[in-house]
Amino acid sequence: MKHTPDDLHQITATTLGNYNQVAESFREGTRDHDVSQNIDALLRHIRGEAPFDILDFGCGPGRDLQTFTRMGHVAVGLDGSEKFALMAREDSGCEVWQQDFLQLDLPAERFDGIFANAVLFHIPLQELPRVLKQLHGALKPGGVLFSSNPRGDNREGWNGHRFGAYHDLQAWQGLLTEAGFVELEHYYRPAGLPREQQPWLASVWRRSV
Repeated sequence: MKHTPDDLHQITATTLGNYNQVAESFREGTRDHDVSQNIDALLRHIRGEAPFDILDFGCGPGRDLQTFTRMGHVAVGLDGSEKFALMAREDSGCEVWQQDFLQLDLPAERFDGIFANAVLFHIPLQELPRVLKQLHGALKPGGVLFSSNPRGDNREGWNGHRFGAYHDLQAWQGLLTEAGFVELEHYYRPAGLPREQQPWLASVWRRSV
């Protein structure tokens, strides 16, 4: 079923409204999450000499912006939540853009890498090809996109007050390839567990020149 403009507005407003409502508890609850495996997966595939220009897409309260900055990189955050964007600026000292994911305004060929950790699944499937092409355009030629999403059986819908689209590996590979990316690697998280206990699909992609 195709989402109307009103549907998309409701999806965005309701999902962001929930994140704004729980912003402080979300920050505390995710502060100690270890995503070093994901950060390493992005950085090791970026060509050239550090420091790198990194866009933390869906930066939330700014935990990973702080990590990238401590590592010496130049990180910019982007989030749709007003409260997350404010937290991220205050906590990280980085530049943070508040933008609706469905109405992005990104600079062309600005970033060496884009870190999209636990965020792209919030974009409805019908809008995702367009958003992926916008991310592709924001990367420098040969730049790298990391994504991690809860995996599923290619259905989308509401999980409480947040909208999500849950892709399997084959569907995700098709979407990224169509948007002009070449796969570098993928893996499931958390590491070291049986597959049925690994709900997250992580993947790394290079922008084709």
